[in-house]
Amino acid sequence: MFAFFHDIVHILQNPYIALIFFTALVFDFINGFHDAANSIATIVGTRVLRPFQAVLWAAWWNFAAAWFFGVHVANAVASWVHADYVTVEVIFAGLLGAIVWNLITWYGGLPSSSSHALLGGFGGAAIVHAGKWEGVLETGKVLLTVEFIVIAPLIGLVLGLFFTFIVMLVFRKASPIKIDRWFRVAQLGSAAAYSLGHGTNDAQKTMGIIAALLYASVWKDQQVAFAAHKVGFPFWIVLVCHLAIGLGTMAGGWRIVKTMGLKLTKLRPYDGACAELAAATSLFTSASMGIPVSTTHTITGAIVGVGAVHRLSAVRWGVARQVVWAWVLTIPCSALVAAVVYWLLALVRH
Repeated sequence: MFAFFHDIVHILQNPYIALIFFTALVFDFINGFHDAANSIATIVGTRVLRPFQAVLWAAWWNFAAAWFFGVHVANAVASWVHADYVTVEVIFAGLLGAIVWNLITWYGGLPSSSSHALLGGFGGAAIVHAGKWEGVLETGKVLLTVEFIVIAPLIGLVLGLFFTFIVMLVFRKASPIKIDRWFRVAQLGSAAAYSLGHGTNDAQKTMGIIAALLYASVWKDQQVAFAAHKVGFPFWIVLVCHLAIGLGTMAGGWRIVKTMGLKLTKLRPYDGACAELAAATSLFTSASMGIPVSTTHTITGAIVGVGAVHRLSAVRWGVARQVVWAWVLTIPCSALVAAVVYWLLALVRH
């Protein structure tokens, strides 16, 4: 507790750093707000819980994730940009670029990736700062992230198909009423598991940005050690980030809930449970491997997979196509916005 107050006082003594620190927490809150749909869409779509009950359930598990899975994803995000090009202005511009893109896609009701918006913003601002392309981003981490734009929804889709097929096989002789009753209870557990995965994956991205900020400024003497993974995360950063994303989830994002839970395909309780279990399995695996995947992509793929088990026409492919376009555009658009913001900040400061 003493370390927490000592660090906070140190941050507040630097007003510009404090501003960016709180901007990062605002992004984390908006991430929860924007991605609340991912956590609650299926359980609302199946009418197991009402929206307010669902966001409370999801928010608690977003916060509880602070005690699970470590900080592998946070370390990956913090080192996405080469340490030589991580500056306070780069981080600030990256955050603002991600926030603007998140709000645009939220207003349009499109479930884009907050994770990729943050990474795109961070990378775009760093490239403008460096004035070059080569050597600015950690190529291996960037390629892995881009690959998982395709891989993450495919994993969710395949697991959704698999789990739904198993459930249909095992319960083929049970009456629909009993299946509905059993899976209304089971979906509480699957929704909790998914929200746990969402919390541990998405809150860690903000942790990584905050760590990059602090080690580039108030803790600059330890920046090299941090880049070499010789210095760890203070646990208070973990708790604050999980609290912010949990509060954001409680605020909800009903526009995207309608797209995810009501427009993509018609869901029943066992469909919802299978989709959430598929997405949670994928998120737990990626978090343990330190891969910053998109929770949005994962749950969308799982929902499409569950719907496609019954028949391909059960999925509204026109809506799915719009969602995929939002995925494709997220990194370049957030990078462009962040680049413009960085340029404006440079004008103001000079």
